[in-house]
Amino acid sequence: MKFICNTRELSTACNNVIRAVSTKVTIPTIEGILIECGSNTLSLTGYDFEFGINTIMNVDVVEPGAIVINAKVLCDIIRKLNNDEVTIETNGTSVSIISGAAQYNITGIDADDYPELPSVNNGKRIELEQSIIYSMINQTVFAVADTESSKPVYTGLKFVIENGMLTMVGVDGYRLAIRKESIGYDGEDIEFVVPKKTIKEIVKLFNLEDDKKISILISKRHIVFEIDNYSIISRLLDGEFIDYQAAIPKVSSTTILINTNDAIDCIERTLPVIENNQKNPIRCLFDGDQMRVSTVSSLGRVVDYTHANTSGDRVEIGFNSKFMLDALHASDTDEVKIELGGPVSPAVIKPINSDSFIFLVLPMRLKNEN
Repeated sequence: MKFICNTRELSTACNNVIRAVSTKVTIPTIEGILIECGSNTLSLTGYDFEFGINTIMNVDVVEPGAIVINAKVLCDIIRKLNNDEVTIETNGTSVSIISGAAQYNITGIDADDYPELPSVNNGKRIELEQSIIYSMINQTVFAVADTESSKPVYTGLKFVIENGMLTMVGVDGYRLAIRKESIGYDGEDIEFVVPKKTIKEIVKLFNLEDDKKISILISKRHIVFEIDNYSIISRLLDGEFIDYQAAIPKVSSTTILINTNDAIDCIERTLPVIENNQKNPIRCLFDGDQMRVSTVSSLGRVVDYTHANTSGDRVEIGFNSKFMLDALHASDTDEVKIELGGPVSPAVIKPINSDSFIFLVLPMRLKNEN
C-alpha cells in the first residue's frame, strides 16, 4: 500500500476517528485505526465493538492496500509533521511515514485481524436538518444519566418518531427533558435509544454553517449517522424506558412566569456557599411578584430575590441548584413558565406559549433553616 495526501486533512481525519478507538480493552487491533486505500480514496476506521467512526477522503493512491496502525502513535506522528504532504507506504506490516525531512518506520497490524463493522443495510432511513437535531440534543442530553447506577437504558437519549414528529427524551431519575420538533417524516413509527457517548460524538462532527442534512439509518440493534464524509455507527440500548408522558403532572396549584436569565442569575449567586449540591439544596419561595432563593451551608448563608409573576398558591420548595440551572440554561426562550403542584411535586419548566420543550426537576427535602 502507498498513498500521498495532505497532512492537515489526514491529521483532522485521524483526530476525529481516534475518538472511536478503544481505551478500555487492551486488544492491539482495536487500539488502532484501520487504513484502507482504494482507487484514489482513503478510508479510516476506528471501532471499539460498540461505537465506530469511518471517514473517506480523496488522496493520491500509488498502490491500494490496507493496514492497522496504533491510533495514538499515528495521530501523534501526523500532528507533529510540518510539511504539507505526507507519504505512507507499507511492506507487509512495516509502515513508512515520510513528510519533508521526517521519516518514521513503525510496525502495523494485518488488516485482516480488524473486526468487521455491523451491517445496517436494511435499516429505516430518515434525514434531518443539522441545526434542528443540534438544538434538540442540546435541550435534552443534559438530563441523560452519566452512569448505569439506575438503569442502563437511561444512559441513552430516546428518539420517538411518529406522526411527522420527532421527540427526544433524556432522564436520569432526578430530572426529565423532552423536546419535540416537526420533521415532515411520513414513514412508519420508530423509537430507539442512542447511547450518550454516541450523541456527544456526533455533535462534534456537526458543521452548523453548512445546510446539508444528516442522514440516519436505523436497524433493530444499530444506528448509523452520516454527516458529511463521516459515518458513525453505534449499538442501540435495550430496556424498558420510562413512560415519560405519564411522568408529566397533569395539574398544578402554582404557576410562575419568570425571565430565564433573571432566574439563572439569582440561582448562580447562591453557588459560592454551596459545598455539595446533594446536601445543600436551594430554597425557592414563590410568592406574589418575586422568587426568593436562599441556601445555607457550613460556608455561610445567602438570600437573593428576583422578579416573578406568581399565580396560585404560595409555595416553598427545595431543588438541586445544578439541576435547575441545567434546565434553565437549556431553555431557548427569554421567559419560561414554571408549574408546581406543591413542595413535594416535580417542577415543570416549559415555554410560555408552546410545548416544544418540557423539563421536569424533582424537588429536594428541605430542613428548617434554624
